[in-house]
Amino acid sequence: MLFQLPSAVNSTDGHLSLTRVSLKTTLGPRAVSATSNIPNRAPAYLCFHFIFAYGVLSSRTLKQWSGIDHKESPRYDLRNESAYADAVENYAFFVGAISSVTFAAVEREYVNRAGFVYTVTRAAYGLVYILIDHPLWSQIRGVTWWIGNGSCLYLLWKASGKLNRCLVPAVF
Repeated sequence: MLFQLPSAVNSTDGHLSLTRVSLKTTLGPRAVSATSNIPNRAPAYLCFHFIFAYGVLSSRTLKQWSGIDHKESPRYDLRNESAYADAVENYAFFVGAISSVTFAAVEREYVNRAGFVYTVTRAAYGLVYILIDHPLWSQIRGVTWWIGNGSCLYLLWKASGKLNRCLVPAVF
């Protein structure tokens, strides 16, 4: 595999050791054995999106990187502020979805795959929102928004299925 992710696992002597897990195994398209230890990347996704929403897409960060004054390019600056506000708003939905599947003990490959899709689409959303001002091409922003939120809805659906599977019908 060209790309492998590090993963901490317990060894037989009780110590943590670092192993490599392929990206395909982590995201789920590759079949794994029942004894495979697929890491749950949910905490990493939450950390990344917190920094992405509150740091990278912050208009202040972009102004500092670009060395621009807010009056030099107000439309560009306004698009950046809107992308920032939307990322901050969506972060809460993502946290709720990730927390739900983690609590429900949904299979890690589903969590990792949906987190990866959310990450890619939110990054694309931010770039499209800030860099594209053509009315027709800016429709890509809506598509990426729906795909990102769709991955959160998918996680909530998986959590619901797992949580409701353990319910026992009430006897009256």
